[in-house]
Amino acid sequence: MKKPNINSIFTKATLLVISTLTVMSGATIAPSLPAMREYFNNFPNADYLVRLALTLPALFIALGAPLVGIIIDKLGRKPLLIIALILYGIAGSSGLILNSLNLILIGRALLGISVAGIMTTATTLIADYYIGAARAQFLGLQAAFMGLGGVFFLSFGGFIADQNWRYPFGIYSFSLLLVPCALLFLSEPERNQTVNPNQEIVTETLKLPINLVIITYGIGILTQIVFYLIPVQLPFYLKQLFNAGASQSGIAIALATLFSAMASLLYRQIKAKLSFTAIYGIAFLNMGIGYCFISLGTAYPVVLLGLAIAGSGLGLLMPNMNFCLISVTPDTMRGKIISGVTTSLFLGQFLSPLLSQPLSGKVGLATTYGYAGGFMLVMAALALISLGNIKAKSS
Repeated sequence: MKKPNINSIFTKATLLVISTLTVMSGATIAPSLPAMREYFNNFPNADYLVRLALTLPALFIALGAPLVGIIIDKLGRKPLLIIALILYGIAGSSGLILNSLNLILIGRALLGISVAGIMTTATTLIADYYIGAARAQFLGLQAAFMGLGGVFFLSFGGFIADQNWRYPFGIYSFSLLLVPCALLFLSEPERNQTVNPNQEIVTETLKLPINLVIITYGIGILTQIVFYLIPVQLPFYLKQLFNAGASQSGIAIALATLFSAMASLLYRQIKAKLSFTAIYGIAFLNMGIGYCFISLGTAYPVVLLGLAIAGSGLGLLMPNMNFCLISVTPDTMRGKIISGVTTSLFLGQFLSPLLSQPLSGKVGLATTYGYAGGFMLVMAALALISLGNIKAKSS
């Protein structure tokens, strides 16, 4: 069988569409949460467990990603990706028929394991196939497609959740359609060799800056704790403020992902002019301002404005994190390092409701969003100070 061309439009499209599955893993069922809570109202701790259904995949992604990174560095990328796509479709759609909240949670855990395989493998393949400006552009495209996928799946999920809270679970079966595409259009890179004729050789002597890795992982955890206040708490916040339905919540969350996608599409141009640290600062600033607007809660359009601003900041974070680490990572460690990014992002998502639920119970959701906005503004100030120190040392 002829080996697929990594510059083929089919190869690129397959990688990009597969990447959208990671957004679907949690947020797709977000608009269903209020109705799901009512359905399981008599179940012990239903209020907490229903929110856990949204974020439980994130815990298992965080736990599974390091193992995935080791496996794909040793045994290859493509076989594990195929298995993960199949598991994703079966486990994700199980909520269509299951009547036990505990069984639904088990399905969500298995979904998380599959996402660990999909996200780590897809991003590692992008790093394997492309270099330099092409890699920066594709990582931006990947984040953009994840955002655009979120717009579609969240909006669609919100509308069908108005009909029945179970229907959004069916969206996960979409991954099964991507299995033939992965088989046909993705090739297994030759490990320890260049996979692109124009790719430079990364030598084994390249040392990994551990401090940079730790800081990047920390940024991933903290920003996702803040970001996931949107899919976890926003449907309840909007219902409390404006008696908003599932479709309105879905549109609101989708707006954030739309502006995230737009920012990601501009990443290559922004990176050509600004440093990694400066981009972090802009991202933190936008998220901080956006969350402050959300906390005002004076009108639905004001909340939407906040979501748009916050989304534009979020859209710069993921390609910036990935490109920053990939740029300094030896090829033999690529899977492990990228798996660490996956772990940090989804660990933050899992921790988000564990931290926000007690806080919002004490001070209310509006104040919780205000605290989150203030925290991101502090992060922006730290990035600005760090950028100033870097410039002072280089002068």
